[in-house]
Amino acid sequence: MSQATCYNPSCEMMPRDELEQLQIERLQSTLNRACRNVAFYRSAFDEHRVQPEKLTDLKAMRELPFTTKEDLEGSYPYGMFAVPLKDIVRIHSTSGTTGKPIVFGYTPNDLRDWAECAARLLVAGGITAHDVVQIALDYSLFPGGFGFHQGAEQIGASVIPTSLATGMDKQIVVMRDFRTTVLVSTPGHAVSIVTALEELHLHPERLHLRLGLFGGEPWSERLRQELEQRLHVATMDTYGPDEVMWPGVAGECPERSGLHVNEDHFIVEVIDAQSLQPVAPGQEGELVITTINREGFPLIRYRTGDITSLEPAPCPCGRTSVRMARVLRRTDDRVVFRGVGFFPCQVEEILLEVEGTTPHYGIVLDRAGGVDTLEIKVEVSEEIPSLDELKTLETLRRRISKRIRAALDVEANVTFVEPRSLHRLAGAKGRVVDRRTR
Repeated sequence: MSQATCYNPSCEMMPRDELEQLQIERLQSTLNRACRNVAFYRSAFDEHRVQPEKLTDLKAMRELPFTTKEDLEGSYPYGMFAVPLKDIVRIHSTSGTTGKPIVFGYTPNDLRDWAECAARLLVAGGITAHDVVQIALDYSLFPGGFGFHQGAEQIGASVIPTSLATGMDKQIVVMRDFRTTVLVSTPGHAVSIVTALEELHLHPERLHLRLGLFGGEPWSERLRQELEQRLHVATMDTYGPDEVMWPGVAGECPERSGLHVNEDHFIVEVIDAQSLQPVAPGQEGELVITTINREGFPLIRYRTGDITSLEPAPCPCGRTSVRMARVLRRTDDRVVFRGVGFFPCQVEEILLEVEGTTPHYGIVLDRAGGVDTLEIKVEVSEEIPSLDELKTLETLRRRISKRIRAALDVEANVTFVEPRSLHRLAGAKGRVVDRRTR
C-alpha cells in the first residue's frame, strides 16, 4: 500500500513497538489527569489502589476499574469533564431515552483530534479531495454528522450537509444535481434512499455515486451486498460509540477484513461480559475502550456493550493497527431501527399509559422491499366493550402510534391481537423478533 492512501502514514503505519510505547505514555498522562480532575475516577482509583505512574505495561490495564454507561448517566451533566467548562468549546450528548443523557465535551485539541481521526477513516474508505460528500445524518446533539463533516473538510472534499431533516425527494435531487460521489449515512437510511430511487425509476447509473460510508447501527453482510447491488456503489463500515468518538474509533480499508482502530488515540480490549476477563484474539466478547488523548472527556475502560473480536495480525493494506470485527449485536436488548435506538421497556411504559391496552406486546423487525419495518403487536384489553367497534380500535391505534413517534422518534406499524394470544415471554429480549438478518 502506498502512503498516499493513508491520511497520516506516520501514525497509521507506526511500528508496533513504537505504538505501544506511545500508548503507555498517553495512558499514564490520561490516568493522572482523570484522577486529578474527575471525582468519579479519583474515587475509583483509590478503591482499586491504582497508581498511574506504576502502570508501565499494557497488560496491567486489567487492574484498572471499568466505566459503565450507568456511571456516565450518573455524572449528568458535567461530572465526568476533566477540564473547566470554560475550556470546553463543543458539547454533544446522547438522547437519554433510557434515563439521563450522557453529556460529553470537547476542547479545541479534542476537536482537532476528532477531525484527524475521522479524516483517517474517510481516506481509508476511499474518499479523496476530489469527492463530493453528501452527509445524510442528524446534525444536532448527536455527534455523527459533525464528525463526518469536519473529517471530510479536513481532507479537502466538498461537503453537502443534507442531514436527516431533508426530505427524501430533496435528498435525491441534491444527489443527482450536485453530482454527489459519496453518501454518508446509516445503512437503514441508505435503504430508504435506494428504495425511493427505484420508485422514481431513477437508475443509479444516472447518478455519480461511487461509495457509501455507513455506520451508527449494526448491518449484516447481506444488507451490504444488497446496497451495493441496488445502488451500484462500494460500501465501507465505520464504528464509534457517540460518547467515545463517532466517527473516529475505527473504520474499514478496501481489504474489508475488519475495522482499523486508531490505536494512538484508543486502547481497545475484548472481555467476557460475564467474567469480565480478557478473551483470546479472535474470540468474541464485549468491546472495552480507553481514550488516551482526550482532554475534556476521558474514558477509562469504558464498557461499550458491543460484541466484537480483535485481529492483531498485520493487514495487507499496510496499516499496523489492530482490527476489530464488524459489530452485529450487543450485550443488552437495545433495538436499533433506522439509526434510532430504543429499549423494549420504553414500549411497555407507553402501553401502560394508554387505556385499552395491556403491557403484553411483541416487537417484530423485518425488511420489506429493501426497507426496514417495525411492527408492534399489542394485546387489547378485555375491558374494551366490543371489538366490532372498528372506529374505537383505529382511534386507539393512532394514539399508540403517535405516542411511540413522539417518545421514541420512530414510525411503527401498530397491530392489535386478542387478549392472551401473545405468549408470556420472560424478559424483554424475548419480546423482540429481528428478521432483518435472514
